[in-house]
Amino acid sequence: MQETSSEPSSKLWIKILIGMGLGILAGLILPHLFEAASLSDKSQIAILDWVGLPGALFISLLKMIIVPLVITSVILGIAEAGSMSFLKSMGLRTVPYFIMTTIIAVTIGLTITSIVRPGDAIQSEWAEQAMAEQQASTSQSNIDQLASLTIPDRIMNMIPTNPSSSIIEKDMLQIVILSIIIGIIVVQLSSKETKSFRELCVFGQTASMKVVSWAMAFAPLAVFSLMAGILAQTGFEALTTLGLYVFCVIAGLLTMLAVYLTFVLCIARRSPLDFLACIRNPQIIAFSTSSSAATMPVSLKAAEEKLKLEGDIFRFVIPLGATINMDGTALYQATAALFLCQVFGIDLSLSEMVLLVMTTVGASIGTPAMPGVGIVVLATILTGIGVPPEGVGLILAVDRILDMCRTTINVTGDLTAATVLQAMMPQSKTAN
Repeated sequence: MQETSSEPSSKLWIKILIGMGLGILAGLILPHLFEAASLSDKSQIAILDWVGLPGALFISLLKMIIVPLVITSVILGIAEAGSMSFLKSMGLRTVPYFIMTTIIAVTIGLTITSIVRPGDAIQSEWAEQAMAEQQASTSQSNIDQLASLTIPDRIMNMIPTNPSSSIIEKDMLQIVILSIIIGIIVVQLSSKETKSFRELCVFGQTASMKVVSWAMAFAPLAVFSLMAGILAQTGFEALTTLGLYVFCVIAGLLTMLAVYLTFVLCIARRSPLDFLACIRNPQIIAFSTSSSAATMPVSLKAAEEKLKLEGDIFRFVIPLGATINMDGTALYQATAALFLCQVFGIDLSLSEMVLLVMTTVGASIGTPAMPGVGIVVLATILTGIGVPPEGVGLILAVDRILDMCRTTINVTGDLTAATVLQAMMPQSKTAN
């Protein structure tokens, strides 16, 4: 059954890349067609809504099964461990690993930005104009709400005091913690007491993965739709104005990718090229959707069928990583924060730079794995270093493109973590 299902997907990535290429072409052509036809803004929006419909349906279909898939995957991953000693060993490796890679990502972003200094190339007059034009686009209420949260508040918010509310609001960190607690309970109870519940979880996970296979069937069309819609609205003009800033972010993300591949080679003893070939589907979906959460089902499928990882590892690491392992987002936020400091002429001391690293690492943990959330979290970081939160208006024009890139690194980081942590575990299949 697995072989049959994976057969057609062997060339799926090629079809997705073709869809992406055609989407980019359509996105560049559409604005010119609108201009030639002298269409009103309302008509253009209506057309773009239809163009983006397949992509929106694709994302909605994946989001529909995120909660049941995360809950069942985490519970089964812990249940398969079979012992509390394995869970303790797994946790003592996973959390420090996530923190370490996040610190590495932030350091890379700050180093490249400090060397290139992209903010020095931005004229202050253009900065003030761009900020004034985009200020209304930033949700000040969300910024104020996030900025007012203290560290104890953030810790308290991790506990799902109302599980139903957590599920309805799709608070992934609370959902993962709830699932971990239930999984630990399953491990401590007898198999007779948990047999029916385990079978229910198996059904939930199997049904969710069936929906994933349905969604992947029209992924090429969805990717075409998403790329065409994004580029038709943003275009490449913004990339020329903020070229050095975009270069710093992408260079940092590629450097972080090199770090991952080094871990895969040196710790997991796997070929980096083979690893990239196994995870290309999740990477393409992450790039297209800008959502780690929407990509999670595809990541789980790749971990099982392509990377051949063990269930007790990847079912625990990937859902947890999609909520707290945001290396790409952390790198982007550090780069953007330092870039805006340069634009506004704010010089950070060494102690302030260290504080920026700590703040960025803390803010990236638990960042909702949805498109566009990073820009709001960035605004909370800016308030701590003296940059007006409205400064995010300067980079909104290229945020969507960079969001796609950093999400790809986030997803790659989760799959790397599962691969590396499996190699680090002395015996992952303790249940056997």
